[in-house]
Amino acid sequence: MGGLIDLIGTIALGTAEAKSKDILGQVYEYFLGQFALAEGKKGGQFYTPRSVVKLLVEMLEPYEGRVFDPCCGSGGMFVQSEKFIEAHQDHYKKNSNTVKLNPADMISIYGQESNQTTWRLCKMNLAIRGIDSSNIKWNNEGSFLNDAHKDLKADFIIANPPFNDSDWSGALLKDDARWKYGIPPAGNANYAWIQHFIYHMSPTRGMAGFVLAKGSLTSKTNNEGEIRKNIIEAGLLDCIVNLPAKLFLNTQIPACLWFLSRRKEGRLDKVLFVDARNLGYLINRRTKDFTDEDIAKISDTYHAWRDSIRHSRESGNPVKYEDVPGFCKSVTLDEIREKDYVLTPGRYIGLPEDVDDFDFAERFGKLKAELDEQMKEEVRLNELIWKNLAKLEIKG
Repeated sequence: MGGLIDLIGTIALGTAEAKSKDILGQVYEYFLGQFALAEGKKGGQFYTPRSVVKLLVEMLEPYEGRVFDPCCGSGGMFVQSEKFIEAHQDHYKKNSNTVKLNPADMISIYGQESNQTTWRLCKMNLAIRGIDSSNIKWNNEGSFLNDAHKDLKADFIIANPPFNDSDWSGALLKDDARWKYGIPPAGNANYAWIQHFIYHMSPTRGMAGFVLAKGSLTSKTNNEGEIRKNIIEAGLLDCIVNLPAKLFLNTQIPACLWFLSRRKEGRLDKVLFVDARNLGYLINRRTKDFTDEDIAKISDTYHAWRDSIRHSRESGNPVKYEDVPGFCKSVTLDEIREKDYVLTPGRYIGLPEDVDDFDFAERFGKLKAELDEQMKEEVRLNELIWKNLAKLEIKG
């Protein structure tokens, strides 16, 4: 035992090199992920898949300002935001002599969690990385009943709230000031979360990216359709991303990403739709994940659309936005109105173009010949069956 302690004590986790590589943080994140996999649905309550978090952060680009997550789980959104700043130091360089920046000097983080055990996981996750967690609050009443940051107006809101939560005390909050776009139904918190995020967005430069059940794109029950219409007409909706199945550990409910923005200069009458259902790869039979290339494809598309032209993170080459059948489309508000404010990406994007040289006449002729042969074989087999049946002697 003494030898084991000595061996562990000599592991150089505290060196400057180790800290720069975030070794201890990576180990903690790895075990969080493995624990979440082992726990299944329960694990999903505190852990959002790393690739989904990374996609949200890469699209929002929280270079500086206040970052807020009112249902922060184990703090993955904050960790990834700091990693984003570290990975994009060039954004800040005014000249070649610029020193490396400390992410803590660029963003301040705010969060809230209602589960005390999960809150402790979050505090530990941040402490390991030296991230200030003084504004990560806990109370068992939750963000709706007891908002720990009532006066906060955040530059970036990044969140993965509980899907279709029916136990959020909506009946007690019908007259709440946050419901600017309509009173959310007491039996489903999806549109309460959306309006909670909007309430906390900075009035001049706030952006929000969050995960929701895909049903939020189409639901018209209990005033949800009217709330969605009001949010769209207010010019807040920026982008919708349709996610593939099996990304989340705690649910098989189809999910999507919403992006809201108060920085829509020149885009007030436009919304970007992205269908990412065909991206990702299987980790195992039950779980899927995005590759870095998948994340870059989606985020580069969004930034190219938002900025008209953008340099690709992968190649450095300029990327100009273009609609891609089956993957992305820029849609006007008039088109959304025509579809009664339904936001399912597939309704706008359409089917992908067939990339191979498809010859219908040739393919049809081949299939017809195969069918003809199979029908002849069916006749032959039927005759053989009847001949064999005729040979049978049935004794009474």
